[in-house]
Amino acid sequence: MKENTPTLNRRGFLKVAGAAGIVATAPMFFIKNGYAEDKVFRNDPGKSKTVKLGFNVPQTGAYADEGADELRAFKLAVKHLNGEGDGGMMNTFKPSSLKGNGILGKKVEFVTGDTQTKSDAARGSAKRMIEKDGVLMVSGGSSSGVAIAVQGLCQEMGVLFMAGLTHSNDTTGKDKRRYGFRHFFNAKMSGAALGPVLEKEMGKERKAYHLTADYTWGWTQEKSIKETTEALGWKTVKTVKTPVGAGDFSQYIAPILNSGADVLILNHYGKDMINSLTQAVQFGLRDKQVNGKTFEIVVPLYSRLMAQGAGDNMKGILGTTNWNWALKDEGSKAFVKSFGKEYGNPPSQAAHTCYVQTLLYANACEMAGSFYPPEVIKKMEGFKFDGMGNGATEYRAEDHQCFKDVLVVRGNNKPSSQFDLLEIVQQVPRKQVEYEAKIFGGELGPYKVKLS
Repeated sequence: MKENTPTLNRRGFLKVAGAAGIVATAPMFFIKNGYAEDKVFRNDPGKSKTVKLGFNVPQTGAYADEGADELRAFKLAVKHLNGEGDGGMMNTFKPSSLKGNGILGKKVEFVTGDTQTKSDAARGSAKRMIEKDGVLMVSGGSSSGVAIAVQGLCQEMGVLFMAGLTHSNDTTGKDKRRYGFRHFFNAKMSGAALGPVLEKEMGKERKAYHLTADYTWGWTQEKSIKETTEALGWKTVKTVKTPVGAGDFSQYIAPILNSGADVLILNHYGKDMINSLTQAVQFGLRDKQVNGKTFEIVVPLYSRLMAQGAGDNMKGILGTTNWNWALKDEGSKAFVKSFGKEYGNPPSQAAHTCYVQTLLYANACEMAGSFYPPEVIKKMEGFKFDGMGNGATEYRAEDHQCFKDVLVVRGNNKPSSQFDLLEIVQQVPRKQVEYEAKIFGGELGPYKVKLS
């Protein structure tokens, strides 16, 4: 055998002869296209009859309502993957390799954690899931700060991250990672979808005042909405950053009264949006006439859970959402029926996102015929599918951002039930919200990571 020429012994171990004639062997290698490829990966389930997933959601903090619904969806997804219940979107998802017998024949189990809507807590929880619980995939979260932190950790540790609710451009922009995928839309898409509706309903001569959650999501949403509104001819009077979980926003709202602004744009989410909107209405902003116009409030991103918390204050207010339970496509109807049967109420967009992410990961493993992350990742990159709500969908290979239709919605002025809180104004086609991956920069990084 020539020096440094690799061969396989009878047990499938790689043999390499050194200069001194010493033979070294290493397990878990195979020869592909003339090269040795290491297929060792963290938390390989091997011959185990089960596989474990980690669901990391905000069980406390400003986004806890979203987290509770995410956890319900995760549990339902596991039930369906294991062949229990009515199957939900497994009956409408196509093309699908799911069989209803777990993932690759292994029953799906799960562990949970509390992100507390804090990046450090979320990283700690995810690290525990990976190191102590042996999870193969981490999902969840209702904050982009959390998503970016956990996504970075998962890249370092070689474990897939299927992002939950994260709307910052950075998640699949400057902070994108090979091991992270996002089904949720982003701030850039919200701006592109919302712009034409704002122009039609509010005109081109407006003065906007922004209150913005002071972290990555708020920053990128403010930037994206400003780009959209200023392109319409709107002027930005002022932008003010507010802390997450502030509770009392009165000190930030009072200055708006004499600012000359005639539109308030609330770049807030969860309980923060509920509180800031409620207080803005209490200050009389919605009753004001400014610059000869009726004062308007815009919430670029919101959900049914937020509308439920805000009550009548939400009526008539425009925004965008990733998905809504009132959609009439077969996938959405199947999911709403299944979720409603399980929990007695329709799912939120956070629940929809997390349910879909779980099925997509499982399907990629089935397509790859393996849990080996590089092969699973490659099956998701550029994957096109339908039957999961919002029409035809694609995971773009260049940045792992999902592209599909986006919904412009309005707080329903005449709700027919406690859940009929969002009126769909327009289902904006994918082509209107698409953009080139390179505009946000960032690098996905390697398929294979060095395990410590």
